[in-house]
Amino acid sequence: MIQKTKEKEKAIRLRKMGYSYREILEEIPVAKSSLSLWLRNVGLAKEQKQRLTEKKLASALRGSLKRQQERIEKTKKIKEEAIGEVGKLTERELWLISVALYWAEGTKEKEIGGRVKTGRVRISNSDPFLVKVFLKWLLDIYKIPRARIYFRIFLHETSRHRLNEVQKYWSTVTGFPLNCFNLVTWKKNLVKTKRKNIGENYFGLVDIGVRESTNLIRKIAGWVEGIHKNL
Repeated sequence: MIQKTKEKEKAIRLRKMGYSYREILEEIPVAKSSLSLWLRNVGLAKEQKQRLTEKKLASALRGSLKRQQERIEKTKKIKEEAIGEVGKLTERELWLISVALYWAEGTKEKEIGGRVKTGRVRISNSDPFLVKVFLKWLLDIYKIPRARIYFRIFLHETSRHRLNEVQKYWSTVTGFPLNCFNLVTWKKNLVKTKRKNIGENYFGLVDIGVRESTNLIRKIAGWVEGIHKNL
Protein backbone atom coordinates (compact mmCIF):
# COMPACT_ATOMS: atom_id res chain seq x y z
CA MET A 1 0.00 0.00 0.00
CA ILE A 2 2.87 2.38 0.89
CA GLN A 3 4.44 1.61 -2.51
CA LYS A 4 1.17 2.38 -4.31
CA THR A 5 0.81 5.64 -2.37
CA LYS A 6 4.31 6.71 -3.40
CA GLU A 7 3.57 5.79 -7.04
CA LYS A 8 0.32 7.76 -6.95
CA GLU A 9 2.03 10.83 -5.47
CA LYS A 10 4.78 10.63 -8.10
CA ALA A 11 2.20 10.23 -10.87
CA ILE A 12 0.29 13.31 -9.68
CA ARG A 13 3.53 15.29 -9.44
CA LEU A 14 4.57 14.34 -12.98
CA ARG A 15 1.13 15.14 -14.34
CA LYS A 16 1.22 18.60 -12.80
CA MET A 17 4.57 19.08 -14.52
CA GLY A 18 2.84 18.51 -17.85
CA TYR A 19 3.78 14.87 -18.47
CA SER A 20 1.50 12.85 -20.73
CA TYR A 21 -0.03 9.54 -19.61
CA ARG A 22 2.42 7.65 -21.82
CA GLU A 23 5.39 9.44 -20.30
CA ILE A 24 4.13 8.78 -16.76
CA LEU A 25 3.60 5.08 -17.51
CA GLU A 26 7.22 4.90 -18.64
CA GLU A 27 8.25 6.17 -15.21
CA ILE A 28 5.62 4.28 -13.19
CA PRO A 29 4.73 0.79 -14.50
CA VAL A 30 1.10 0.53 -13.38
CA ALA A 31 -2.15 -0.29 -15.16
CA LYS A 32 -3.46 2.54 -17.28
CA SER A 33 -6.84 2.21 -15.53
CA SER A 34 -5.14 2.87 -12.17
CA LEU A 35 -3.34 5.88 -13.56
CA SER A 36 -6.59 7.31 -14.95
CA LEU A 37 -8.22 6.87 -11.56
CA TRP A 38 -5.37 8.65 -9.74
CA LEU A 39 -5.26 11.57 -12.16
CA ARG A 40 -8.91 12.16 -12.91
CA ASN A 41 -9.13 15.15 -10.57
CA VAL A 42 -5.67 16.56 -11.32
CA GLY A 43 -5.92 19.95 -12.99
CA LEU A 44 -3.21 21.35 -15.25
CA ALA A 45 -1.82 24.85 -15.28
CA LYS A 46 -1.72 26.78 -18.56
CA GLU A 47 1.99 26.03 -18.99
CA GLN A 48 1.44 22.28 -18.55
CA LYS A 49 -1.45 22.27 -21.04
CA GLN A 50 0.75 24.11 -23.51
CA ARG A 51 3.53 21.55 -23.05
CA LEU A 52 1.13 18.66 -23.77
CA THR A 53 -0.24 20.44 -26.82
CA GLU A 54 3.25 21.06 -28.16
CA LYS A 55 4.19 17.41 -27.63
CA LYS A 56 1.06 16.24 -29.47
CA LEU A 57 1.85 18.57 -32.38
CA ALA A 58 5.47 17.40 -32.46
CA SER A 59 4.33 13.76 -32.44
CA ALA A 60 1.87 14.41 -35.27
CA LEU A 61 4.62 16.16 -37.27
CA ARG A 62 7.00 13.23 -36.79
CA GLY A 63 4.27 10.87 -37.97
CA SER A 64 3.56 13.02 -41.01
CA LEU A 65 7.26 13.24 -41.94
CA LYS A 66 7.62 9.48 -41.55
CA ARG A 67 4.64 8.82 -43.84
CA GLN A 68 5.98 11.33 -46.34
CA GLN A 69 9.37 9.60 -46.40
CA GLU A 70 7.66 6.23 -46.85
CA ARG A 71 5.71 7.63 -49.82
CA ILE A 72 8.90 9.01 -51.36
CA GLU A 73 10.70 5.68 -51.00
CA LYS A 74 7.71 3.75 -52.34
CA THR A 75 7.40 6.07 -55.34
CA LYS A 76 11.13 5.77 -56.07
CA LYS A 77 10.94 1.97 -55.96
CA ILE A 78 7.91 1.89 -58.29
CA LYS A 79 9.62 4.22 -60.78
CA GLU A 80 12.85 2.23 -60.76
CA GLU A 81 10.93 -1.00 -61.44
CA ALA A 82 8.95 0.69 -64.22
CA ILE A 83 12.12 2.05 -65.87
CA GLY A 84 13.56 -1.47 -65.88
CA GLU A 85 10.41 -2.81 -67.55
CA VAL A 86 10.81 -0.46 -70.54
CA GLY A 87 14.35 -1.42 -71.50
CA LYS A 88 16.05 -0.22 -74.69
CA LEU A 89 13.71 1.03 -77.40
CA THR A 90 13.94 -0.09 -81.02
CA GLU A 91 13.63 2.44 -83.85
CA ARG A 92 10.17 1.07 -84.67
CA GLU A 93 9.01 1.52 -81.07
CA LEU A 94 10.31 5.10 -81.01
CA TRP A 95 8.58 5.76 -84.34
CA LEU A 96 5.21 4.46 -83.07
CA ILE A 97 5.56 6.35 -79.76
CA SER A 98 6.20 9.61 -81.61
CA VAL A 99 3.30 9.07 -84.02
CA ALA A 100 1.03 8.54 -80.99
CA LEU A 101 2.43 11.69 -79.37
CA TYR A 102 1.69 13.68 -82.52
CA TRP A 103 -1.76 12.11 -82.72
CA ALA A 104 -2.50 13.52 -79.26
CA GLU A 105 -0.62 16.83 -79.31
CA GLY A 106 0.23 17.84 -82.89
CA THR A 107 -1.54 20.02 -85.47
CA LYS A 108 -3.71 18.24 -88.05
CA GLU A 109 -5.07 18.89 -91.53
CA LYS A 110 -8.29 20.94 -91.38
CA GLU A 111 -11.24 21.01 -93.74
CA ILE A 112 -12.44 24.57 -94.34
CA GLY A 113 -15.26 25.29 -96.80
CA GLY A 114 -14.97 21.87 -98.37
CA ARG A 115 -11.23 22.23 -98.92
CA VAL A 116 -8.51 20.54 -96.88
CA LYS A 117 -6.01 22.99 -95.44
CA THR A 118 -2.65 21.37 -94.83
CA GLY A 119 -0.27 23.13 -92.48
CA ARG A 120 3.17 22.33 -91.16
CA VAL A 121 4.11 19.65 -88.70
CA ARG A 122 3.87 21.36 -85.32
CA ILE A 123 3.65 20.21 -81.74
CA SER A 124 3.49 22.33 -78.57
CA ASN A 125 4.22 21.17 -75.06
CA SER A 126 5.81 22.12 -71.75
CA ASP A 127 7.08 18.61 -70.95
CA PRO A 128 10.86 18.43 -71.64
CA PHE A 129 10.76 14.62 -71.92
CA LEU A 130 8.06 14.75 -74.60
CA VAL A 131 9.97 17.46 -76.46
CA LYS A 132 13.17 15.37 -76.43
CA VAL A 133 11.38 12.25 -77.70
CA PHE A 134 9.70 14.11 -80.55
CA LEU A 135 12.93 15.84 -81.61
CA LYS A 136 14.81 12.53 -81.56
CA TRP A 137 12.17 11.10 -83.87
CA LEU A 138 12.44 14.05 -86.28
CA LEU A 139 16.24 14.03 -86.34
CA ASP A 140 17.20 10.37 -85.97
CA ILE A 141 14.26 8.41 -87.34
CA TYR A 142 12.76 10.65 -90.03
CA LYS A 143 16.11 12.38 -90.75
CA ILE A 144 14.75 15.95 -90.86
CA PRO A 145 17.61 18.46 -91.37
CA ARG A 146 18.12 20.66 -88.31
CA ALA A 147 17.79 23.77 -90.50
CA ARG A 148 14.13 22.91 -91.21
CA ILE A 149 13.19 22.80 -87.53
CA TYR A 150 12.14 26.01 -85.81
CA PHE A 151 10.84 26.95 -82.36
CA ARG A 152 8.47 29.41 -80.76
CA ILE A 153 8.11 30.00 -77.02
CA PHE A 154 4.72 30.73 -75.45
CA LEU A 155 5.16 32.55 -72.15
CA HIS A 156 2.91 34.47 -69.77
CA GLU A 157 3.54 38.20 -69.57
CA THR A 158 4.30 37.97 -65.85
CA SER A 159 7.48 36.07 -66.77
CA ARG A 160 8.95 38.69 -69.11
CA HIS A 161 11.82 39.24 -66.69
CA ARG A 162 12.75 35.54 -67.01
CA LEU A 163 12.81 35.39 -70.82
CA ASN A 164 16.57 34.86 -71.07
CA GLU A 165 16.42 32.10 -68.47
CA VAL A 166 13.53 30.41 -70.32
CA GLN A 167 15.37 30.61 -73.65
CA LYS A 168 18.46 29.01 -72.12
CA TYR A 169 16.29 26.28 -70.58
CA TRP A 170 14.73 25.23 -73.91
CA SER A 171 18.09 25.52 -75.65
CA THR A 172 19.53 23.04 -73.14
CA VAL A 173 16.53 20.70 -73.42
CA THR A 174 16.56 20.58 -77.22
CA GLY A 175 20.28 20.87 -77.95
CA PHE A 176 19.62 23.73 -80.38
CA PRO A 177 21.52 27.05 -80.13
CA LEU A 178 20.08 29.96 -78.16
CA ASN A 179 19.36 32.06 -81.27
CA CYS A 180 16.75 29.47 -82.34
CA PHE A 181 14.45 30.69 -79.54
CA ASN A 182 13.94 34.34 -80.46
CA LEU A 183 10.31 33.84 -81.50
CA VAL A 184 8.15 34.49 -78.43
CA THR A 185 4.39 34.81 -78.09
CA TRP A 186 3.24 36.52 -74.89
CA LYS A 187 0.14 35.16 -73.17
CA LYS A 188 -1.98 37.53 -71.11
CA ASN A 189 -2.62 36.57 -67.51
CA LEU A 190 -6.12 36.64 -66.08
CA VAL A 191 -6.52 38.73 -62.94
CA LYS A 192 -7.86 35.77 -60.97
CA THR A 193 -5.82 32.96 -62.46
CA LYS A 194 -5.77 29.49 -60.90
CA ARG A 195 -2.61 28.48 -62.76
CA LYS A 196 -0.11 26.51 -60.71
CA ASN A 197 2.67 26.52 -63.32
CA ILE A 198 4.22 29.69 -61.97
CA GLY A 199 7.47 30.62 -60.26
CA GLU A 200 10.98 29.40 -60.95
CA ASN A 201 9.81 26.06 -62.38
CA TYR A 202 7.63 27.69 -65.04
CA PHE A 203 9.23 27.76 -68.49
CA GLY A 204 6.14 28.27 -70.62
CA LEU A 205 5.73 25.86 -73.50
CA VAL A 206 7.71 25.40 -76.66
CA ASP A 207 6.24 25.03 -80.13
CA ILE A 208 8.30 22.81 -82.48
CA GLY A 209 7.63 23.31 -86.19
CA VAL A 210 9.02 21.76 -89.37
CA ARG A 211 9.31 23.79 -92.56
CA GLU A 212 8.25 22.18 -95.87
CA SER A 213 6.45 19.37 -94.06
CA THR A 214 3.17 19.00 -95.98
CA ASN A 215 3.98 15.45 -97.04
CA LEU A 216 5.13 14.52 -93.55
CA ILE A 217 1.90 15.71 -91.91
CA ARG A 218 -0.04 13.63 -94.43
CA LYS A 219 2.12 10.61 -93.69
CA ILE A 220 1.54 11.04 -89.98
CA ALA A 221 -2.21 11.08 -90.64
CA GLY A 222 -1.80 7.81 -92.54
CA TRP A 223 0.29 6.25 -89.76
CA VAL A 224 -2.36 7.24 -87.21
CA GLU A 225 -5.04 5.61 -89.36
CA GLY A 226 -2.80 2.54 -89.69
CA ILE A 227 -2.49 2.26 -85.93
CA HIS A 228 -6.27 2.48 -85.62
CA LYS A 229 -6.90 -0.16 -88.29
CA ASN A 230 -4.32 -2.59 -86.93
CA LEU A 231 -5.35 -2.59 -83.30
